Amino acid sequence: MFKVIKNRMEQGHRTSKYPKEPISLYKRFRGLPKVNTACDPVLVKKCADSCPQDAIDAKSGMIDLGRCVFCGLCETISEGKFVQFTQNFEMGVANKSDLLTTGDLPELAKHSKAHFKKLFGRSLQLRQISAAGCNGCEADTNVLNTPFFDLARFGIQFVASPRHADGIHVTGPISRNMEAAVMATYEAVPAPKVVIASGACSISGGPFYGSDEVVGDLDKMIPVDLFIPGCPPHPLTTLHALLNYFK
Repeated sequence: MFKVIKNRMEQGHRTSKYPKEPISLYKRFRGLPKVNTACDPVLVKKCADSCPQDAIDAKSGMIDLGRCVFCGLCETISEGKFVQFTQNFEMGVANKSDLLTTGDLPELAKHSKAHFKKLFGRSLQLRQISAAGCNGCEADTNVLNTPFFDLARFGIQFVASPRHADGIHVTGPISRNMEAAVMATYEAVPAPKVVIASGACSISGGPFYGSDEVVGDLDKMIPVDLFIPGCPPHPLTTLHALLNYFK
């Protein structure tokens, strides 16, 4: 026992103080992109034509965060003249249409926040569904359970059974083989329930966009309450979205 106490005192407090205190990510992290709306249309079109995800609207210059995999190619091609990726990891939105942006996102719906807080109080139990994902989103979701993030301190937990859950957290492009499983899990969650589409794959199909083998857009199957973009979403992106939408 004394050895445990000694080790604990030597190691100190490892849990992040976020959201009470701001947190800075490594300089190479690519977060919310900022678009220069006055950029030369020729350069914008060049970036749009080069985008592997067709995430850039050449006419408006807006970027679809639901498709974007944050590869940074547009920033490289334009040398930062068209778009620059910031370190802002706060990218969750309540409405899918808000993902088409020049760099400004609305605050997560206050009425929804109040609505869900009234329904679930201080507890939110989620069933994670990996619908043919590459394990990137799944790994960064699992990280939230480590001592540094300690998701449980906010009353949010991932549970084994959908019957014990308040909602589902879906990652992956939803392959045709997983479509029935997603629906069965969704139906097993008692009402009222919430649905979260996490990562480019579940929002739009991600790199598999347009394939006949995937459903892609989760909201084509069931109503989605929260969209968390990224490939994969940073753990802090997910944490911010959960705290600001549900708690």
